[in-house]
Amino acid sequence: MDKKHRVVILGGGFGGLAAAQKLKRAPVEVTLIDRRNFHLFQPLLYQVATGSLSPGEIAAPLRGVLSKQKNTQVLLGEAVDVDPQAKRVMLRDGASFEYDSLVVATGTQTSYYGNDSWRQWAPSLKSVEEATAIRHKILYAFERAERAATPEEARAWLTFVIVGAGATGLELSGALAEIARETLRHDFRRIDPQKARIILMEGAPRVLGPFPEDLSAKAEKLVTRLGVEVIKGVMVTNIDDAGVTFKRGDSSEKLAARTVLWAGGVMATPFGRKLAERTKSESDRSGRIKVNRDLTIPNFPDIFIIGDLAHAVDENGAPLPGVAQVAMQGGRYAARVIRARVEGKREPPPFHYFNKGEMAVIGRAAAVANIFGIHVSGLLAWLMWLFIHLIYIVEFQSRIIVFIQWGFEYLTFSRGARLITGEAATESIHQAGASKNRAASGTDER
Repeated sequence: MDKKHRVVILGGGFGGLAAAQKLKRAPVEVTLIDRRNFHLFQPLLYQVATGSLSPGEIAAPLRGVLSKQKNTQVLLGEAVDVDPQAKRVMLRDGASFEYDSLVVATGTQTSYYGNDSWRQWAPSLKSVEEATAIRHKILYAFERAERAATPEEARAWLTFVIVGAGATGLELSGALAEIARETLRHDFRRIDPQKARIILMEGAPRVLGPFPEDLSAKAEKLVTRLGVEVIKGVMVTNIDDAGVTFKRGDSSEKLAARTVLWAGGVMATPFGRKLAERTKSESDRSGRIKVNRDLTIPNFPDIFIIGDLAHAVDENGAPLPGVAQVAMQGGRYAARVIRARVEGKREPPPFHYFNKGEMAVIGRAAAVANIFGIHVSGLLAWLMWLFIHLIYIVEFQSRIIVFIQWGFEYLTFSRGARLITGEAATESIHQAGASKNRAASGTDER
């Protein structure tokens, strides 16, 4: 009996899951390895961060999704190294897996542009843990403002800064504005949440850089209408517990803000860098590996890179964007190539990304979309955004729950997942109070 072709897929995100599902009836053995046991619907992660949805509503257990796919096994593990000559992947726990075809869909991680110390003060939005940390940070700020000793302290707690005006930055700032203006407006007695200052900072001359200029202008108008201050053409030079320092032209300014959120760029993960090193591959500035037109690494036709880690280009040589649609189409394409090779058929033509468009949501009935070159904004774009995101949520049950949640929130502005979890909240208030008391008495504990 012939040994089946072994396909190892690293990552259960949009690309990895699409590749696995496309290989459902192929004569291969598929092993999908992910360091999480769930598929995360990342485009809605900001709604977890702002209390609209709970993590379980945008995550689907990988074993459950692939349970009926008999040629596929799902394993929990994290790849840390690869031997492309021996065709073997090594995991953090010491295990190794041999492959005949390797599909790498491990994604990217947040880049702080060499300033990793900022991470503790300005969390990014890449994982469930970061989303719940941001939710904690946002809600905790209003609680601390309610107990502030001075108006200046309250103002600092009610100042929110989002660094980066891409789709994530706009989504976060718009949701934050709605929380302050609507959701929390009757919840406090000493502070007025509607007076919260929400600032969106961007280094480029306009928001939503990859979008057409007219949609970029409309997006800025929509988010400004929600009460968000947009500051463009600035460079952040420091972030600490007191706020943000940034350069505007030749002058440097300091902004007191106790809540800073990072929506900046991305870079390759340690495994991505290790893979580039082992295969002697060329990478772009952010560490994404440059691939052939069939999404394989040069000189290694058995290794496919899909999704955010791949620096793939279109027919005109322009890099493809790091969005879910590119990853999903890339995953399905890699699966088709593998199947054609195994079955001895002609391989499909080079990968062609079918661009269905791009969209970004700003707030309630406010979004911008570029669908097949048609520019749409406002309520229509928002309805299109809702429909498309509901379709792509993996589990049917989650689609129903999210639809009900969105409907309820639209009618009431209520956000049901406004939880400050863990002991950190009360501990940090206690510590802040203790340090003030020590300062007032002129003593310090040794």
